[in-house]
Amino acid sequence: MSVFAELWQTTGLYHLTAGHVIMVAVSCLLIWLGIAKQFEPLLLVPIGFGGLLANVPVIGIAGPDGFLGMMYAVGLRTGVFPLLIFIGVGALTDFGPLIANPRTALLGAAAQFGIFATMIGALVLNDLFAFVDFSLEDAAAIGIIGGADGPTAIFVATRLAPDLLGAIAVAAYSYMALVPIIQPPIMRALTTQRERVIEMRQLRHVSRREKIVFPIMTFLLCLLLLPDATPLVGALAFGNLLREAGVVERLSRTAQNELINIVTIVLGLTVGSRLEASVFLRAETLGILALGLFAFSIGTASGVVLAKLMNRFGKEPINPLIGAAGVSAVPMSARVVSRVGMEYNPENILLMHAMGPNVAGVIGSAVAAGVFLSALM
Repeated sequence: MSVFAELWQTTGLYHLTAGHVIMVAVSCLLIWLGIAKQFEPLLLVPIGFGGLLANVPVIGIAGPDGFLGMMYAVGLRTGVFPLLIFIGVGALTDFGPLIANPRTALLGAAAQFGIFATMIGALVLNDLFAFVDFSLEDAAAIGIIGGADGPTAIFVATRLAPDLLGAIAVAAYSYMALVPIIQPPIMRALTTQRERVIEMRQLRHVSRREKIVFPIMTFLLCLLLLPDATPLVGALAFGNLLREAGVVERLSRTAQNELINIVTIVLGLTVGSRLEASVFLRAETLGILALGLFAFSIGTASGVVLAKLMNRFGKEPINPLIGAAGVSAVPMSARVVSRVGMEYNPENILLMHAMGPNVAGVIGSAVAAGVFLSALM
């Protein structure tokens, strides 16, 4: 009987807790959303499976000596994965729409209002709830979630709030993946039927020279004005330069495919490893998730409202829906804008117009991160 008792104590069932069951259910939900609903499967499937691995009792896959724990220490805690992701994003992204219509940069800037509003919200929670204890650095790191930019959120958290890195990473990437659910209701609530069917003029042709000069100039301006943001902006600019140079096709294809695909797999699994029950089911983590949703909503709404104001004072009409793409979820939010626009006017193709504020949002969130790092480190 003692042998059977010892054998029973080595099983997962013996160590299974209610927290494990809850987090396994959450992880399965993420996988289901990725596969069945196709909500950003490249993010949700690895994150969900990483959550399953993290909640295997006893083995400690997500612990310091587990393989997920080691990948977390090497890639997330050091901030290496976000920089590699930014190289891939730069190589995949066409900056042409932003260059062709510079006004859309204002929409990307407006969407960053969610970052600063959420930082204030995190500090307010300290006064409202005794169990919440966010420092100014913690609040700034949480606020970056409002940019809907997972790599930037991780990069800032590693420097300002390493103890909250797991919760911030999960919140940022979860809301990025849930863009198709979160954004459309906000977009519809803030716009009228007449505004949603506005057709925008075709963008001008952007020369190869302009596309090559733009990432270099963006990086140099960042280097001169906000050096703390240069790792992120520099990685983005380098990836885009590989794309536009036209003489390094092998490097460009690698950044667009092998590099970003490998890093996405490992990053998704390591972010999912933070869904471990003992780590995730805490009051502070749940508060970060709530603040993240608030941040993302404010960022979306700010971009839409500014687009409406620009129509009041400008001559060239702007479809306010593209303001929602000012958050940094590239190209997810731009695709959502295009889909919602076509629901009301099937001939209204807004994708390229939405890419302008979308790219500006990526740069804007990196700049906001630089501001926080320079002020608080």
